[in-house]
Amino acid sequence: MVNLEWYRTFKSVYKNGNFSLAAKELFISQPAVSQQISMLEAHVGYKLFNRKSKGVEPTEYAKLLNNLIIEALDRLENVENGFRSKAFDANRLITVGISKHLFSSIGSFLIAKFDYIDFSFCENNSLFELVNTKKIDFAIVTKMIETFDTVQKEIGKIKQIVVASSNIDATPLQAYIQKEDSVAIENWLNEQKWYSHDSGIPHIKLFWLHVFNKKRPSMVSNYIIPSEYEMLEMLSRNTGVAVTWDINAKSFLQSGKLQLLWESDRMPDTEVYLLSGKHSGFNTVAQEIEEELKKVLV
Repeated sequence: MVNLEWYRTFKSVYKNGNFSLAAKELFISQPAVSQQISMLEAHVGYKLFNRKSKGVEPTEYAKLLNNLIIEALDRLENVENGFRSKAFDANRLITVGISKHLFSSIGSFLIAKFDYIDFSFCENNSLFELVNTKKIDFAIVTKMIETFDTVQKEIGKIKQIVVASSNIDATPLQAYIQKEDSVAIENWLNEQKWYSHDSGIPHIKLFWLHVFNKKRPSMVSNYIIPSEYEMLEMLSRNTGVAVTWDINAKSFLQSGKLQLLWESDRMPDTEVYLLSGKHSGFNTVAQEIEEELKKVLV
């Protein structure tokens, strides 16, 4: 029966002209090299190498055998190396940067897909710097920051919406929205207790800017909880309203823990991008992440 290791050993001895060098290249002992060559010679029925004072010299039979097998053996080794590379990538630790406010809604989908992930929590500009300096492999950002050394692909869209605890009677608000009475809508919202994940109330300001055409909302945020997911969890257990990413509110709305107050047509979508280095060697992984997140950000 043909043993491919014999031919691998033959190729190394033929190339190096020395059993010791072949043993080092193959990470096996010199006696093992000698044994495999002897077994191959017994199999083909010809002497393949003549020993010299320094190394070995191939016989004419060895030269013929080399010409016959070298191309096929090279192809086989290329296939083997490619398979190992793919298997390595599949099990390699990948580093992913993401906003802590999007982690609970997006990160869990990546955890379900990959075995090893090291997450970093930062915002857009810091995430870009981490990818650009090759400190992390990928980042999920909500801002277009393309440079020569990075690749940015859109993977979906998210949007700010207004949600409330389930114990609030939103009937008056829905009537105002139906009538498009923006003054009454704003007055009703101002009367509620407000939750935010940031003292600068960025979501609320952005919503007011697009929907009410006002730079400064008139309400005061009652509770600042510096994690959007935890903020929504607290809101669901108490009474109040908040502006949040629709993807973060999705599970709360589906379970009935929160209610959707308003998804305004005036509020534009925000693109979500997957950022990676151009020459990171993670093309397959990037494609898998892209495909996985597109399922979430539909």
